Amino acid sequence: MMQVPQRLYSLDELRLNGIEASSLLSPVDATLGSIERNLQLAAALGGLAAWNVLGFNPQQVLYFSLGLLFLWTLDSVSFDGGVGSLVLDTIGHTFSQKYHNRVVQHEAGHFLIAYLVGILPKGYTLTSLEALKKEGSLNVQAGTAFVDFEFVEEVNAGKVSATTLNRFSCIALAGVAAEYLLYGIAEGGLADINKLDMLLKSLAFTQKKADSQVRWSVLNTVLLLRRHELARAKLAEAMSMGKSVGTCIGIIEETIDDSDIQLQLG
Repeated sequence: MMQVPQRLYSLDELRLNGIEASSLLSPVDATLGSIERNLQLAAALGGLAAWNVLGFNPQQVLYFSLGLLFLWTLDSVSFDGGVGSLVLDTIGHTFSQKYHNRVVQHEAGHFLIAYLVGILPKGYTLTSLEALKKEGSLNVQAGTAFVDFEFVEEVNAGKVSATTLNRFSCIALAGVAAEYLLYGIAEGGLADINKLDMLLKSLAFTQKKADSQVRWSVLNTVLLLRRHELARAKLAEAMSMGKSVGTCIGIIEETIDDSDIQLQLG
């Protein structure tokens, strides 16, 4: 399958292909944001109710508030906000089907694009709780893991080939691209975009060169996902059921043509 020619695409050219970059590259998780605000409101109201019912004096309320502030600071410093993220993510998956579906589609995008460009997925998690159980760390977020030894070696050496960079860029943006295609806007994936941005900066890319890499990757990834919409949908369904990596790969291979597997980039 032919790839998109690699050059600097303007934002207007992306729009001609039905892509509004701002809706894809600036994700804001409105669902978790709303849950967090509601929790803060509930905590404040609960505190006031406890004050009235239990007769707490102002000093006791102050100590309680300081205790909560200490726990929040401890989480931020020691676990990089992992406890708070775990709580929000768990509530999101439990009470918001919209949030759960977004996460599934997001990870299916990563999984599918990785396989298409020749990077083998080795595992995936859809919730922070699942990631905690598998990895035993609060600092590990839900996501898709890959067999990416070559990429890690090149990054450590400070020399990333064009082919490797193209693959990484497309995989990194696949989650937000999948969300954009399905919902018109991406909410998750800010960490993915930040990782790509950090990589490009570490390679001393100019802003123009970085824009060129990102816009090409967005266009290439969106077109791939559009072409393989059926495979992505079946893959997302399998991942939502917790199917094994092998089963998920089998679904991809059964759904798309052999000529489309291991697309050569660069």
